Amino acid sequence: MEMAQIRYALTAARLLNFTRAARECSDSQPALTKAIKSLEAELGAPLFHREGRQIQLTELGRSMLAQFQRIIDGADAAQSLAESYKLLNQVPIRLGVMSTIGHARLARFIADFEKQYPGVELAVTEQSLEALSSNLEAGELDVAVLNPIAGISDRLHTHELFTERYVVIFLPEHRLAHLNVVPLQELSGEPYVDRLACELREMVMETCAGRDISLYARFRSDKEDWVQAMVLAGIGFAFMPEYSVTLPGLLQRPLVEPEVSRSICLTTVPGRPFSPAVATFVRAAKAFNWPG
Repeated sequence: MEMAQIRYALTAARLLNFTRAARECSDSQPALTKAIKSLEAELGAPLFHREGRQIQLTELGRSMLAQFQRIIDGADAAQSLAESYKLLNQVPIRLGVMSTIGHARLARFIADFEKQYPGVELAVTEQSLEALSSNLEAGELDVAVLNPIAGISDRLHTHELFTERYVVIFLPEHRLAHLNVVPLQELSGEPYVDRLACELREMVMETCAGRDISLYARFRSDKEDWVQAMVLAGIGFAFMPEYSVTLPGLLQRPLVEPEVSRSICLTTVPGRPFSPAVATFVRAAKAFNWPG
């Protein structure tokens, strides 16, 4: 039983005319008739009564229509899936990531995505919030992962992936290491390593100013690896988003009084058509088991 035979039979059953059915199938009437006779021979009974140029379905023909249609629908669905899979690998996904967001959680998601959809090309760039918003709207990026705390264009749509707390990191021998959480007031007068270029930093600094909390910055950097290395070297403590802490040997404790956190969001342009690869990436990101 061949797919062409089934398609011929379904078309003939709908039109009840072999000549018109052959024309619709872009084939000759003798070829269509031969294919249907071959199918009938395989089934062991006729599908059509021939009455001159007119044809009518037999009882077997009527009973087989639903089965034939399911076969065709299944084949079409399989073909569509195969075409979609090919398209996944043709256009790279342009992903922008806010430069203050740590790599570890995103890397785990990307690794999981690559296992499910091998061969999909992903181009990742780190940018500021302003650059991400601008490039998304301009079509230079397909999707972005960012924290919209400072506000973004109302022409962009965000979907929260996870929340991330601000934590205090220090050495195991630090005087506050016994605490499960660290109130901000406890850090007054402590030497610390200032992590620049983080949107959460300004919230903490404003709170310190309002509560007369003094922090002595012994080292400043906008690079996470430098900040962690300086803490590990004993320069002082640091504030960091919890999923940005990567160096072994450091303790981290949630900051409290106040608690500070941020939302990490998947961001797209509403109404803009996705390529198959981008649409698959967006669905996978929303369904992924993120932390928090």
